[in-house]
Amino acid sequence: MNTLNHFATPQLELLHRGKVRDSYRAPSGERLIVVTDRLSAFDSVLETPVAHKGAVLNGLAAFWFDKTQHIIPNHVIALLDPNVTLAKEAEPIRVEMIVRNYLTGSMWRGYQQGQRTFSGVTVPDGMTKHQQFPEPLVTPTTKEESDREITPENLVSEGWVSAELYEQMRVKSLELFNFASQWMAERGIILVDTKYEFGLLNGELILIDEIHTPDSSRFWSAEDYAQNPEAVEQMDKEYVRQWLIANKQDGQYPRALTPEVSQEASRRYLDIYERITGSPLPTGNETTSGGDVRTRLVGNLVRAGIMKDA
Repeated sequence: MNTLNHFATPQLELLHRGKVRDSYRAPSGERLIVVTDRLSAFDSVLETPVAHKGAVLNGLAAFWFDKTQHIIPNHVIALLDPNVTLAKEAEPIRVEMIVRNYLTGSMWRGYQQGQRTFSGVTVPDGMTKHQQFPEPLVTPTTKEESDREITPENLVSEGWVSAELYEQMRVKSLELFNFASQWMAERGIILVDTKYEFGLLNGELILIDEIHTPDSSRFWSAEDYAQNPEAVEQMDKEYVRQWLIANKQDGQYPRALTPEVSQEASRRYLDIYERITGSPLPTGNETTSGGDVRTRLVGNLVRAGIMKDA
C-alpha cells in the first residue's frame, strides 16, 4: 500500500525524529511537523506502516484543535498537507496528562496483578474489566525514554512542573476530556481515555502534539459497550496492541504486522475519522487512485514556500 514510513530532505533542518512524528525547522523559524504512517506500540516502532494513519492523525488533531480553541489555545498555524502541520514553537512540558474514564488497557492489566494505586490515584477492589469510574481520573506520567507513572506531588518535588502549573494542566485536561466526551457521545462513540501534552509559549499554557486521535486515545462503540462491556469493539490502536499481545513469543512482541492486520488497522483509522468528523478522510482513496503520498507532500511544501522544487 502507498504509505509514508519515512520523510527526509536536506533542504530542512531536522529537529527531532519521534516514533511517529518528524519535526523540522521551517524557513520562517516555526516548526514543521510531518506525521508519518509509522505505528508505535509498547515503546517500540513497528516495521509495518499503516496506510492513511498519518493523515488521519494529523487531520483529526487539526479538527480537535479547532474545536477546543475556546478551552485553551494551541500550537497550530496551518495544515500544509494532509500529513503536515506548521506549528508555533513552544517550550514542551515533559509531562503527559492522561485522563481515564474506564478501567482498561495498561491500567486493567496492572489492576489484574493487584495494583490499586496509579499515579497517586487509588481505585477500589471489586471492579470489572472496562467498568466506568464515577468520574474521570487524571493519572500523569513523565515523558522520558519510557513513560513513568508519577504522582502530582512527585512531579512538583522532582522539578517537572510547579504546583500551580500542574493544577492548570489538570483543570484544562478535564475540560478538554468532558467537551470531547459529550461530542463523541452524540455520535455513538465513547471516549475511554486519552492523553494531553502542553507547552509554554511566551509564558502562556498552550496545547501541543495531538489531541483525541486513535493513537492518543481509546474509543469504543457505545452500542457495543451497552451490549457487552467486556467484549466491546476496539476503534483505535488498541486493536493492534491486542494482536501483538496475542502473538507474543518468548517474551517478545512481533516486530511487524501481517498484511491483514495492517489493512484492518487502516480501515479502523479511516472509520473513526469519518465517525468523528462526519466526513471521509480526503486522502482516503489515494491508494486506489494511484496518488503518491511523498509526491503530494513535497508538492504542497513547495507551493507553501517551505521547500524548493528540486
